[in-house]
Amino acid sequence: MHIFVFFVSLYRPENPPNFKEMMEDYINLCTDLARKIMRGIALALGGSPYEFEGDRAGDAFWVTRIIGYPVKTSENGQEKPVNDIGCGAHTDYGLLTLLNQDDDILALQVRNLSGEWIWAPPLPGTFVCNIGDMLKIYSNGLYESTLHRVINNSTKYRVSVAYFYETNFDTAVEPLDICKQRSGSGGGAKKFERAVYGEHLVSKILTNFVY
Repeated sequence: MHIFVFFVSLYRPENPPNFKEMMEDYINLCTDLARKIMRGIALALGGSPYEFEGDRAGDAFWVTRIIGYPVKTSENGQEKPVNDIGCGAHTDYGLLTLLNQDDDILALQVRNLSGEWIWAPPLPGTFVCNIGDMLKIYSNGLYESTLHRVINNSTKYRVSVAYFYETNFDTAVEPLDICKQRSGSGGGAKKFERAVYGEHLVSKILTNFVY
C-alpha cells in the first residue's frame, strides 16, 4: 500500500489541525467507495462482483493528490481570467479516479466521442469518476479511459482532491475473457497487449513530469 499526497498550493495553511486523521478517514472512505464501484462495473461486464479483487486489485495501489490551480495573473499583477491550461490533456493510469472539485469553479473538461471538449461542471456532494487505462485494457475497450484536461478561466484559486484507485502494483493486466467475447473483436480476440501496472505507471510519470 502506498500513499502519495501532493500539495500544489501557494496559500495552504501551515499545520492544519487534525489534517492527518482527516485525510486517513477520507482515503479509507474513497477506497471503500471505489471498490464498490468496481464491483458494479464487474457485474455490468458480465463477471463476478469480485472480478477486480484478489490477484488483480485485492491489494490495490492507490494515490491521493491535493492539487491547487493558481489564478492567472497579468504583468501588472492584476488577476485576469484566461483560457490557460492548468493540466494538459491526459488519461489516468489505473482503474478508477474519484475527483472532488470545488463546487463553484468551472475548470475540468473531458473529450467526448465526437472529439469535442466539454465541461464537467461540479455538482455539490458528488464525485467526477474517470475510467483509467487499466480498466480499458481489462474491458478490452468496452470502457474507454477518460481523456481530460483542466482549463484555468476563473478568478478564484481552484483546489481539487483526486483519489486514484489502481490494480495491485505488480499485476499483469490483460483483457478479461468475458470482455473479449463481448467486444466484437472477432472470435474473442484481445485488442490490447498485456501490461504490468507498475511499469505502466513509471513510464507515464517519466513521460509526463519534468525532473
